[in-house]
Amino acid sequence: MMTASREPEQVIRVLYEFPKGVDPERQGKLLALGQTVGSLVPGMAAQIADYQGLLDSVDALPDGRGQAWVRYPAHNVSGDLGSLLVMILGKYSLAGPAKIRKLELPTAYGTRGRWGFDGIARLTGVTGRPLFMGIFKPALGLSPDDLACILRDVGEAGLDLIKDDEILPDTPASTALSRIKACRPVLEEIERTQKRTMLYAVTLSGRADKLLDSARRLREAGANAYLLSPFAYGFSIMEALASHPDTNLPIFAHPAMAGALGGSPDYGFDMSVLLGTLMVHGGADAVLYPTNAGNLPISSDTETRIRETLSQAGLAPVPSAGVHPGALPRFLPDRNTRIILNAGTGIMDHPQGPAAGVRAFHEAWLRWGEEEPFSPESLPEGPLKAAVLKWGH
Repeated sequence: MMTASREPEQVIRVLYEFPKGVDPERQGKLLALGQTVGSLVPGMAAQIADYQGLLDSVDALPDGRGQAWVRYPAHNVSGDLGSLLVMILGKYSLAGPAKIRKLELPTAYGTRGRWGFDGIARLTGVTGRPLFMGIFKPALGLSPDDLACILRDVGEAGLDLIKDDEILPDTPASTALSRIKACRPVLEEIERTQKRTMLYAVTLSGRADKLLDSARRLREAGANAYLLSPFAYGFSIMEALASHPDTNLPIFAHPAMAGALGGSPDYGFDMSVLLGTLMVHGGADAVLYPTNAGNLPISSDTETRIRETLSQAGLAPVPSAGVHPGALPRFLPDRNTRIILNAGTGIMDHPQGPAAGVRAFHEAWLRWGEEEPFSPESLPEGPLKAAVLKWGH
């Protein structure tokens, strides 16, 4: 192992993994040098010493894969995620297989969300149980007035939050601003009649030079949460949203495009880095991620690492993709209620309608708390039983 004189708070540490047949020590040294000073120019050792990366250690895994820990000086980057990503993988991503398994950053690095789980829960007034979130479906083709009707239906049934589908940008028939203008009266009605705040995370889309202004105008029109896909629009956009005084709303970060960056076993990033570490330091308040109990491929270990990284940093974990009422116990394996369960078809496609889909989640929560079974034969007639008969448990 190589040692360095720098204090841990001043360094960024990255664990790289390489496939069988690749020398982790050689590649680790190439990364440490190539992603920092680039070359060891004779006579400049003293000038570049404080900027050069160092190989900390290497290890061989039982399956023949190799790993290398590399540390980089934190002052080599600008404190944002863009410069960080260029440094830790950057041009090396074109040079051969390497996957970032872990990323250790100084606590204050990057941009922190302003709300987190506690802030979101405080806005909604929910305590002692998970928050229930829905997704407007169908994703496309509905008018803003159609969405307002759905919102009233699920809001009256007790839904805590709802969001646009991430694939719904500003379209001629349905801009984010038109959706807010149609839905804001319903949100105000729910607040007036039920004495609670329901959040609606509206999709942010458009070019960078216009998106921040759009976010400001949406907030002025009554928006109370944002939905952003940072892997598509850039982490710098999310960092700007999370720090600008005129866009101080909870940011729900969507994992769209994460599979392209983390789906390969030999390239890119571990999903726990993408949907955990980078989100914590990139300004997110709540992070959607696929759940092992749902319908997208992710291991239970990876999901656990994502959830723990987010929870430890105070962000809201939002398991998604295939969430339905009958499987509620599987979405809460550690009985942690500081979580947001996000259901699209699990609410909107309920056999008895979206309102019944919401009631099924509330019924499932009460039943789980009383440790009662979820088998169809044990359930009384009602929304939960209908959900279990359709999607299982």
